[in-house]
Amino acid sequence: MGAKAFKPTLTNSWKIMELLDSPQKKVKCIHVAGSNGKGSTCSMLASILTESGYKVGLFTSPHIKDFRERIRINGEQISEQNVIDFIYKIKQSPLDFEPSFFEITFGMAMEYFANENCDVCIIETGLGGRLDATNVVEPIMSIITNISLEHTAMLGNTLEEISFEKGGIIKPNIPVILGEMEPQLYPIFKELASKNNSTIHYSSELENPKNFNSPLLGNYQKENLRTVLKSCEVINACGFELNDELIQKGLDNLSRNTGFFGRLQVTSTSPITIFDVSHNPAGIFASMESIQKLNNGRLHIIYGTSADKDVLSILQLFPKDANYYFTEFSNDRSINIDLLKSYSEQIWKTNCKFFTDPNIALADAQLHANHEDTIVVIGSFFLISDFF
Repeated sequence: MGAKAFKPTLTNSWKIMELLDSPQKKVKCIHVAGSNGKGSTCSMLASILTESGYKVGLFTSPHIKDFRERIRINGEQISEQNVIDFIYKIKQSPLDFEPSFFEITFGMAMEYFANENCDVCIIETGLGGRLDATNVVEPIMSIITNISLEHTAMLGNTLEEISFEKGGIIKPNIPVILGEMEPQLYPIFKELASKNNSTIHYSSELENPKNFNSPLLGNYQKENLRTVLKSCEVINACGFELNDELIQKGLDNLSRNTGFFGRLQVTSTSPITIFDVSHNPAGIFASMESIQKLNNGRLHIIYGTSADKDVLSILQLFPKDANYYFTEFSNDRSINIDLLKSYSEQIWKTNCKFFTDPNIALADAQLHANHEDTIVVIGSFFLISDFF
């Protein structure tokens, strides 16, 4: 996964689609890219469409606990037997290459959605856009949530370079919805859209969005919701029927309809305990901004991350007056605790503890937090998965 799975070509994906009799041509898709907010946006749209009576495929990544979380129809995970049958088919196939984990998973999802005759499928990119394995779909609309620095070794070292990669999902004559992003990035998407004769719809065009109640905390989720609401307008123009009542039902039943979890998720109120999968600087900054507004006591922050992250830059986003519990996690992409310690000591000299087991880190935080404090577990999907 991650850098290991990134392929600078779509050749493998096209070959897998050909092997599977081109399932991407048999289903309507909404293709979603962006640095942050992809999962939230995909899940909100899927839940709204489910409540509107449609059969909705949802492909997201990564998973929290069970691989099958990545592939759902109306909230129900793909069956174990479907997974086994597909893997057997791939192993017995005449493919002349070794497909990546992500390529196999995406192929599995597309065949499953086509075989189950989904009315519409929400497809989240894995990494980037232009060269992402999912970029063989033929969408009815594309969505780009926002842009921040991430995966720079593969996507580029500037926001402009990353924007070009994400904008690679814009297709000829297919509308694209843009979420909130830095103003200097919009011309890049305008040029890409112009070359593809694609109409741009901006979330910011919703000057006075209706007051829907969202279960998702944080100001950044308000921006994601604006993107979703603008997308709903375009979806209706594509022949679907969504209304305000069904939109609200979709938001109310988000977790049930999609299994959505881990975005400022409150699991306890005494002390408040929050799990958040934010993992890049922009996401962590937004989450911590929201958390600090909720907190009335002292913060106890449990942080673990993947080895490929810009850890020093991320640590500088955290408040100085918190208690820190730095930890590894079980996935092999985890940063080594000694390296994490060396980074943290450049910023904090006190109030830091170090663990190799995140559950022990959480137990220690619970031991030292009082009822007014807030415990935050943050930094990686893989970290969160160790708790559930």
